[in-house]
Amino acid sequence: MNILLGITAGIAAYKTPQLVRLLTKKGHTVRVIMTERAQDFVTPLTLSTLSKQPVLTDFQSADHQWNSHVEAALWAEALLIAPATANTMAKMANGICDNLLLATYFSAKAPVFIAPAMDLDMYAHPTVQQNIKRLESFGNYIIPAAYGELASGLIGQGRMEEPENIVAFLENHLSGSQPLSGKKVLITAGPTYEAIDPVRFIGNFSTGKMGIALANEAARQGAEVHLVLGPSAENNIAPSVRVHRVVSAQEMLQATLSEYDNSDLAILSAAVADYRPKEKALEKIKKQGGSLHLELTENPDILTTLGKGKTHQTLIGFALETENELTNAQAKLAKKNLDAIVLNSLKDKGAGFGTDTNKVSFITAEEVVSFPLKSKSEVAKDLLGEALTLMNRKK
Repeated sequence: MNILLGITAGIAAYKTPQLVRLLTKKGHTVRVIMTERAQDFVTPLTLSTLSKQPVLTDFQSADHQWNSHVEAALWAEALLIAPATANTMAKMANGICDNLLLATYFSAKAPVFIAPAMDLDMYAHPTVQQNIKRLESFGNYIIPAAYGELASGLIGQGRMEEPENIVAFLENHLSGSQPLSGKKVLITAGPTYEAIDPVRFIGNFSTGKMGIALANEAARQGAEVHLVLGPSAENNIAPSVRVHRVVSAQEMLQATLSEYDNSDLAILSAAVADYRPKEKALEKIKKQGGSLHLELTENPDILTTLGKGKTHQTLIGFALETENELTNAQAKLAKKNLDAIVLNSLKDKGAGFGTDTNKVSFITAEEVVSFPLKSKSEVAKDLLGEALTLMNRKK
């Protein structure tokens, strides 16, 4: 495939040689257009050496040859702009055409992929977010900025997605093998924390790995994915997944409800706390000797709430059981108005919290399909395959 890479003047430009290398190793032909200031961060010589193609930086080359933006746009089967600065995206969103890259963008007929990169406060600014939404409304594909440490030393969302993930994003969208394309998938993952005081909480050992694997696989299959994620240190989340971070069960309920009505598939894999302290202490509770008594109150049941409001959605829950596993899971399936429930047991070695593997059974009213121990990424493929079958039956 002919991929035209546009590089703008952001510190993340230092990642573009690796991006070119990965794309060429995949068999793609890569040509590069750089803005003038992008050359302050990475040299055209480096990029031309890796791509084995001349790098364009202006309408006229050093030997006075004309570099046609129209020809470049027609050659490209995909246009990738990475990194895309706030300045360049503002121009793209508002029709300002003052360099070769922008002229090529406005002439492009191929799919356009944009990977923003900037500091977290810039990325969160309403103007930048409005421009991103506007560019997306034009049919462009946005590769959301990743969360992590930024060049400023701050930590937050704004860094350009890693080259490996950008390549995967492109190939997934261009491959045409996406059974969930056009579908909205809602997934919950991770634990919830219920505050006792400003320091302590009631929680569990869930890491969110299974739910994140499901979100990543759904995104790979072309879905619009919304991941409602409780407190988790996991960060291997696909760039196209829209992450809603929450802490408590009540926050998870509200975030889930906000995305549920227009979802096609909802998979609730989060380990939600059943109870929370009735009152949260305003100050740290001091040790005074003797026993400490906490009064707990029941949390809302998110699955039951969604089951009652179900219309067209395919709704799938998770059950982690330690005894009478199948009986308990089947009871939840019926009681909560689910289309299916996924059973895993802490008794199975390699399954459950914190592991990279899982062993599950997919249970519907008609059958129980059991899978052997597999990596969670492979389990995600199995479960989404079963979910897609259910969705097709409901048509």
